[in-house]
Amino acid sequence: MKKTAVQLLIVGVVALGATAAYAAAPPAQKETAQTPKGWSYNLQNGQRVPKGNRVTNPDGSWREEVRQGNCVTVKEKSATGEYKETRQCNPG
Repeated sequence: MKKTAVQLLIVGVVALGATAAYAAAPPAQKETAQTPKGWSYNLQNGQRVPKGNRVTNPDGSWREEVRQGNCVTVKEKSATGEYKETRQCNPG
């Protein structure tokens, strides 16, 4: 009976040590939804959002054009923070 109790105690200590080692291990890094550079869209909230051609100026302003079928969306932001978005669709 004593031998069985000692064996159970050893198994319990090993299990406790394994649990402590698992808890002390650093958590796995969270996967982010990064799309490769050559792809035509980004992933945002699990949805595909088309990438545009963004041109950033030295003063911090930028302009981006996104084409979707016959439509072109132009997004602009000035150096002062003013944002403007226009969309034009040509039938065709």
